[in-house]
Amino acid sequence: MEVGAVDLYATNPGPIDGSVLYDQDKHVSTAVWEGQERGALRCHEHTSKLDQWTLNPKQIELVEKAGFGYLRSIPAISLDNPLISALVERWRRETNTFHLNVGEMTVTLKDVALLLGLAIDGDPVIGITHTTCISVCEKYLGRAPESGYTSGGMVKLSWLKEFFSFCPDDASKEVIEQHTRAYLLYLVGSTIFSTTTGNKVPVMYLPLFENFERCGRYAWGAAALAFLYRALGNASLKTQSTISGCLTLLQCWSCFHLNIGRPKLNQDLMHDRFPFVLRWKGKQSSPTANRDVVFYRKALDSLKPCDVEWLPYRNMDSMMIPEHIKSTLIIGRSKTMLICFDKAERHLPNRCLRQYGMLQSIPEDVERWERKSRGVDGGVDLSGKMEAELNEWMDRRLHIVDGDEGVDESEYMQWYLNITRKFIGRPISLSSEFQRTNAGLRDIAHIADTFSTKGLDPQQIESISRIRYIAHECLRDQIGGPVIIPDIPQEELGKRVRGKERVRRKGSGKRLRKDDAAQYNAVSEDEQPQFFSATIEVEQLHISHLDGEVDRSQFNQVDSEVGHVQLIHANADGENLRLCDANIEVDQSGLAYADGEGSNVAPNHEAAKGGQEIKEEPNHAEENPVNRVLHHATLEIVNTKPSDATAEVNHALVDDPNDISSQQRSNGVGNSRLPHVDSESAVTEPSSSSAKAVAMEVTQHSLEAHEDLAQKGDCTVAV
Repeated sequence: MEVGAVDLYATNPGPIDGSVLYDQDKHVSTAVWEGQERGALRCHEHTSKLDQWTLNPKQIELVEKAGFGYLRSIPAISLDNPLISALVERWRRETNTFHLNVGEMTVTLKDVALLLGLAIDGDPVIGITHTTCISVCEKYLGRAPESGYTSGGMVKLSWLKEFFSFCPDDASKEVIEQHTRAYLLYLVGSTIFSTTTGNKVPVMYLPLFENFERCGRYAWGAAALAFLYRALGNASLKTQSTISGCLTLLQCWSCFHLNIGRPKLNQDLMHDRFPFVLRWKGKQSSPTANRDVVFYRKALDSLKPCDVEWLPYRNMDSMMIPEHIKSTLIIGRSKTMLICFDKAERHLPNRCLRQYGMLQSIPEDVERWERKSRGVDGGVDLSGKMEAELNEWMDRRLHIVDGDEGVDESEYMQWYLNITRKFIGRPISLSSEFQRTNAGLRDIAHIADTFSTKGLDPQQIESISRIRYIAHECLRDQIGGPVIIPDIPQEELGKRVRGKERVRRKGSGKRLRKDDAAQYNAVSEDEQPQFFSATIEVEQLHISHLDGEVDRSQFNQVDSEVGHVQLIHANADGENLRLCDANIEVDQSGLAYADGEGSNVAPNHEAAKGGQEIKEEPNHAEENPVNRVLHHATLEIVNTKPSDATAEVNHALVDDPNDISSQQRSNGVGNSRLPHVDSESAVTEPSSSSAKAVAMEVTQHSLEAHEDLAQKGDCTVAV
């Protein structure tokens, strides 16, 4: 058999080297690869009611002074939840980048400045935490919310809109400022700082709006990116089902950079304004109705370099960019720490140099940092607890990354493919993967079974036996898989099959009623040559060992619904199978009953009456799968090819061929019937060559006679 070289990059989703993506086990891609779909994330952004606020000219002036004039002008944009969910599956919080098969990409500070028009340079957005709303709201808004509108240190957005969405033109300066602070809190709470609560915003931002001029000196764009990074990191965990943060920024970034889910632009003058997110404003003509997470996941898994726009803003009119934004774009290449209160996230442009028009080299390792959460105690100034992060932000201008013109990007891609997660979805389905793995195990088992041990030393023979055992153990519990019973102690065998075992039959799974016709699944000779399959479902199987001699194998009277089957193994000179108890539930099979008591069966053995010792007939039991099944009492026997000894035993099972009519002895599975046995013929006398078998009539779902099995192949019984 010809064996080709295995391409690890093609068969392993990655990472092959786990030194970078060390949290792979927690990532959603692990669950997706294992077939655990979580569907589209619930996206929390609350921009739909922003247009219900009415601001007077004085308020608009204050909003612009506070640094939110451009953010205010951005309308609600319809979110593509499946697209966002597929992007989240590619996000890695170890590097704060999207791991695509063309390399790493991320939302940078430059993107925030150009898309949202927020300041990316300035003071860090940090302050004092609060666990209650009353005092803070009274101080900065002039009134406190009722208890039904608050939750800890958060207030409902609906309360802000209800009481502050309209400010009279003749209001005092204090009232105008109070209404404007309420609007700013609503604005950031529904856009850049939207939470997974759905309709609440923390009041800890209110003190930052006290002085509007000072508010304009904060790096709100850096804080928005820190918040989005944290939200993406949380949503990328397989335990999460929601995402928050500025999802308009994320979706528009994707539209600019990736030709996936990108709507066709409505070309008019409104789309040539700043900020650039306005390009995607209005109705979108791209069809998205039939695009789910799997659709976008496959598109990202097969992403080509031609589908990526590394420099999407180079064709934009730079004259539209305000000077105070343009002068700070150099900070977009700063390797620094982004801060939004307790959220501190690393900004790593050195991992995405192609987004700045540079060649990508192998980046240095990312220093791990502790992601801190806001404490429950109120009045805590986070500045004292985040000194290291604050110092790194203060030095942001000292860490501007530059590229190297002599870089060979092929070396980077070779390194990158070794440390990344290349695929999120499986190239082939789990069922196909299972079938392929199962087929490989069958091949291994077959090679081990037929491998000649002639000339091998004991250690090599033991290795072959070990391979054979492992392969068959993997196939042991699979319906339709060949099972060779390993030579293991019977004590372990009894433990293995203990408890309730239930296997659904391979057909439709629907139970036939007593009056329904029997159905059979045809098996092609190409797939399973010389084997036939019939599946029986039994509620509970109890295997016991009887440390004594057994007179005979006994079938007790059974009902149409059967509950338990006890296989009692005799650990004596003879090895017989005893079926006791009668309530056996057999799907699509009904067992007819012996008309008398004590109907005995002695298959493959010589039986003795009156408690005499049972002698085993020499019929090559080691080679006979039937005897091995009786010996080991295996739960599932599938596709075991009967040997010549089987034919001899099966031929010996029926002494008198006249007991079975020619029609009942036909080879058809559906027509094979065992005759009804009365009390006079229930007990057969032992003979020197073989033992007579007592046949049971099988109603609705007949079982093949042993004589038929010897001719056609073995019967597959899955219990």
